[in-house]
Amino acid sequence: MVVLIPASDAEPSLQPAAVSELARLGVTSVAVLRDDRTLGLVVEGWAFDPSRSGAAVVAAVAGRTSDARTLHPLVEMAVSTARPELGGEES
Repeated sequence: MVVLIPASDAEPSLQPAAVSELARLGVTSVAVLRDDRTLGLVVEGWAFDPSRSGAAVVAAVAGRTSDARTLHPLVEMAVSTARPELGGEES
């Protein structure tokens, strides 16, 4: 899941209480991204269920910020340079 928060002039940081809450929710990985206007946190974990715990993640990382938005995963795929098999079809 990705949490989008309006950026501020301060450097982003996660407080220990927020990190503990994320771990309790099953989050095992957090990536922090930023541009001039938006701060993004990509949260993942094998036991993390965004549909069940998404609101709790937002509360942990953004507090009561009403401007926080979330993006939920739709598709995950691997990309390879391997040539696809033709499956018996003639070309």
